[in-house]
Amino acid sequence: MAYQERLKAFSNLGEFFRAFTKSSKNDHLITQNKRWHSELEEAIVLAGHKNGWFTKENIHFALESWGHLLTAENLSNWLGPYDVEKNRHKAVALIMAGNIPLVGFHDFISVLLTGNRAVVKLASNDAVLLPFISSYLIHHEPSLEGEIVFSEGKLEHFDAVIATGSDNTARYFEYYFGHKPHIIRKNRNSVAVLTGNESKEELRGLGEDIFRYYGLGCRSVSKVFVPSSYRFDTFFEAIFDYNPILNHAKYANNYDYNKAVYLMSEFKLLENGFLMLKEDSKYGSPIATLFYEEYQSLDHLKKRIEADKKKIQCVVSNGLFDDEVAFGLTQKPRLHDYADSIDTVEFLLKT
Repeated sequence: MAYQERLKAFSNLGEFFRAFTKSSKNDHLITQNKRWHSELEEAIVLAGHKNGWFTKENIHFALESWGHLLTAENLSNWLGPYDVEKNRHKAVALIMAGNIPLVGFHDFISVLLTGNRAVVKLASNDAVLLPFISSYLIHHEPSLEGEIVFSEGKLEHFDAVIATGSDNTARYFEYYFGHKPHIIRKNRNSVAVLTGNESKEELRGLGEDIFRYYGLGCRSVSKVFVPSSYRFDTFFEAIFDYNPILNHAKYANNYDYNKAVYLMSEFKLLENGFLMLKEDSKYGSPIATLFYEEYQSLDHLKKRIEADKKKIQCVVSNGLFDDEVAFGLTQKPRLHDYADSIDTVEFLLKT
């Protein structure tokens, strides 16, 4: 399958996503893909039934985000610096996480767009959307038939592995797949560094970074660093509009449970009725909880974050770090924003 054909297949997919989420007003495309629109609606409902965290709003957000990324221009700019045409065709096993909708989609497109075969092991709680997307791709580009395989049993007949999971599953992955070329991802969390000079708009954007996907993604902010004696009043005011999140039963149950645990343990809490702030040195906070920690010196904090970079996916701030993410954009990575800062395309081409 020629490189340009692969690019066209995925830019076509992006156009479909944009039409479906109405970020494109192409009524002709909507009519043309009426069957696929209907089937995607059904897939979204089924995905929500199988995983209560996969709300229609969050799935639409994921599809819209990918729709904006999957254009011919974006794909060409992303892959242009690589010598994709010289890739040696191989089978790449993809072991997907299932924490947020389409969480492993970047690995999926990286494997296929570099001219390889994807052997996919889906997470049980995210096993609906990617098979639908694969069916759409194969229907519109039949040469992808056989290049996408979903494995329900033991993974076999592959040349390389990209696996995403927890620190515990990473040990399992290392044991079973360590003899193959691999990328094995472990737990990571994202943090924000505040100075007290943030605008209300920036703090509202931080709310998006905290609450999108209910905080279940590695790019979700789970901890904030604040200067000594920082007052959270402005922060709570800025994120107030996110309060409907408590209408989601699973989130509300986590909020009630974690609050009860904290109160029984006599932990000091700050809370606004739908988010709890707990002072804690760890990075990964439970659902409905945001950890915070005070810093005395930005220089010392930067050294600490650098030392802990293998635990951190994103750092949100304004003008403090070279590789920072702007407020409100953690869940809108660009195509060249690689997970764990490992260049997936380079790995695939060199393997």
